[in-house]
Amino acid sequence: MKNVLITGATSGIGEAAARVFSNKGYDLILVGRNKEKLEELREQYENAKIIECDLIEHCDDLLQIIKEEKIDVLFNNAGFGDSGAFLDSNYKKQEDMVRLNIEALMKLCYYVGNEMKERGEGKILNVASIAAFTSGPYMSIYYATKAFVLSFSEALHEELKDYGVSVTCLCPGPTKTKFMKTAHLKDSVMWKYFPPASANEVAKYGVKSLLANRYIAIHGLSGLLLNIASRVLPRKYMTRMVAHVNKKR
Repeated sequence: MKNVLITGATSGIGEAAARVFSNKGYDLILVGRNKEKLEELREQYENAKIIECDLIEHCDDLLQIIKEEKIDVLFNNAGFGDSGAFLDSNYKKQEDMVRLNIEALMKLCYYVGNEMKERGEGKILNVASIAAFTSGPYMSIYYATKAFVLSFSEALHEELKDYGVSVTCLCPGPTKTKFMKTAHLKDSVMWKYFPPASANEVAKYGVKSLLANRYIAIHGLSGLLLNIASRVLPRKYMTRMVAHVNKKR
């Protein structure tokens, strides 16, 4: 039986991914902060182990807990965003975003990735966003963290492909998750023209891409268009366009 470790497993894409992997016969290691929701998931899936952990403060504790586990798939989903001008923001919140979206993901890739490399097999999926393709005024730290995830994942894929380990970067477009509410994305003009996909749709696409060893998986028309635009238009125009969209909220 194969194991998958999913961070941010109590809601959104992470919760949907748990359902997809369970249906495929994987044993689940589900990580999240919401103890009540984790207990619900353990009751829902007979093949689930739950780990309550705040990855911002206690990622090293998680590494200790899982050090004896054989992890076949690492699904790095935990993350959050915020909106507004950087200098008007809560600095601690921006710092925590970097620690979760970048540092915790990087640590898990390093320690789990080394174990995978040593035994010559394994798969890693890192959840980024279509925000990774451009800079993002009024969501500057979030866009920057996702740009890191994309760049890092592409590089890691190249480094590990000859060792039997694949790395996939999932870049969802608008998706119906708690993130929409916390980052006030439902007020964005983008959401009016590109209706958000369900977390289940995105999770299924991500798992399919992971199992096919794709290194980048862009979900949704908005992501494909933004990817093309970022390659064609000068960066300063892309930045102005994104600023216009994000400032509308």
